[in-house]
Amino acid sequence: MSLEFDGFDWDEGNSGKNLKKHGLDGEAIERFLLRGPLFVEDPKHSRHEQRYLAVGKTETGRWMLVSFTFRTVDKKRLIRAISARYMHAKELSRYEDLY
Repeated sequence: MSLEFDGFDWDEGNSGKNLKKHGLDGEAIERFLLRGPLFVEDPKHSRHEQRYLAVGKTETGRWMLVSFTFRTVDKKRLIRAISARYMHAKELSRYEDLY
């Protein structure tokens, strides 16, 4: 699945301590998402809004998982990251074959 978007939506709610806890920041997530990771729908977490997962390798070769949704702001389709972290070894086996 390939998704088109115009930019990113960051505020205190999605750029704060959750990302820092995992050693990430908005810049690292933006670089990762612009690299063209695998995008898949996340129906398990889509009760109130459609959510997606991005899975792939960073520029340093580490596997990353980003949960996100889309927001429309000023007629632009923006990615709003919900959660992001480096993947655990157990998770890698699930996605390595897809990537």
